[in-house]
Amino acid sequence: MTGLMNTYAKNDMMRIVEEEDIEFIRLQFTDMFGNLKNIAVTASQLERALDNKCMFDGSAIDGFVGIEVSDMFLHPDLSTLAVFPWRPQQGKVARLLCDVCRADGKPFEGDPRSVLKRAIRDAEVLGYAFEVGPECEFFLFNTDENAMPTTETREQAGYFDIGPLDGGENARRDIVMTLEDMGLVIEASHHEIAPAQHEVDFRYDEALATADNIMTFKLAVRTIAKRHGLHATFMPKPKFGVNGSGMHINMSMKKDGRNVFEDQSDPNGLSREAYWFIGGIMEHIRGMAAITNPLVNSYKRLVPGFAAPVYIAWSASNRSSLIRIPAAGGGGTRIELRSPDSAANPYLTLAVCLKAGLDGIINQTDPPDSVDCNIYNMTDQERNALGIRNLPGTLHEALEEMKKDKLILDVLGQHLAGKYIEAKEAEWQKYRASVSEWEIQEYLYRY
Repeated sequence: MTGLMNTYAKNDMMRIVEEEDIEFIRLQFTDMFGNLKNIAVTASQLERALDNKCMFDGSAIDGFVGIEVSDMFLHPDLSTLAVFPWRPQQGKVARLLCDVCRADGKPFEGDPRSVLKRAIRDAEVLGYAFEVGPECEFFLFNTDENAMPTTETREQAGYFDIGPLDGGENARRDIVMTLEDMGLVIEASHHEIAPAQHEVDFRYDEALATADNIMTFKLAVRTIAKRHGLHATFMPKPKFGVNGSGMHINMSMKKDGRNVFEDQSDPNGLSREAYWFIGGIMEHIRGMAAITNPLVNSYKRLVPGFAAPVYIAWSASNRSSLIRIPAAGGGGTRIELRSPDSAANPYLTLAVCLKAGLDGIINQTDPPDSVDCNIYNMTDQERNALGIRNLPGTLHEALEEMKKDKLILDVLGQHLAGKYIEAKEAEWQKYRASVSEWEIQEYLYRY
């Protein structure tokens, strides 16, 4: 029993835990920043946990609640049971992903998983199922003599290189094998463009399962990397002068089991719904950016010259565009959004993508014409003539755009949107007040 997304009843769960010699169960949930948290219980306490009686202090989690209404309860999703392959196989350790609820059993409005579930329900009302395939990038860096992370690496491998050039090949193989043991289907993995940079791609799945899988993926990557004496980071731009780490999101919508983005009579193979979905994403992308690119550091990745989008445009072929249409065609027709980065909270990211796309479908928002040349090589005048806008250039700019986008604020809900903006504005102010090494090198001796 290692798979994810099986369907269990409470009695099945109790039996499986006993039969599989599971001694420890981690009840995991995600905070608004995309950090995984957990409370651990022993097998003797499992029945209490399955009865949704496991309580924690919500005031201790950033962005949750104040001390006056702090009691929160974890409601395990029984379909997410998975054993940790890296833990002892006698007295095993397993996990269950949980929704966070208030004492009355209602979903807590600050729980990112509940935000995505709410967006999925909105799509279901219209007859749509949202399916997603992520491409997750990360770096594997050396650690120092105290096992602390560095940004150093001894390898100089590049795109698709193999060992011995690819110094992370063994760690990446173990990561993939571990993820498959946990029930994920890994379609591909390879070395990325920058030294020490890697990518792992999972199979397409429905949106909630994909977001859950991304959280599982990050935990497994960090754990297995540490066992190899390496530090795995999903920081978007950990090193100057090389590509940053993105999390490209491939998206499609199904209705009655059919991919509604497909239309073989169209030159690009796209249906009207697909074009409208693109139109919705493009209309709201500036308001979404503080979610898809949530850190001060995220905007160091979104600069020309490093294979990350800067301009709001779409194309069936051009990889400098924000949105690309991969050549799969047919039932595999999909839209690839290239701006999100690896630090993004997957639940919130997929929620805003879905709702922005749905808004485009509902309002029949036609996108502008595709841009099939290299946008980086255009002049400002040429881009302006085509009406091509920029993505936000800083976290501050992204937050200002979010405040103006009612749809995105509504997706998050008043509680989470307020807490998120407050926290991110504080992050921006801390950054503004800090003095960087670049400033020291540039100014200290000159002035």
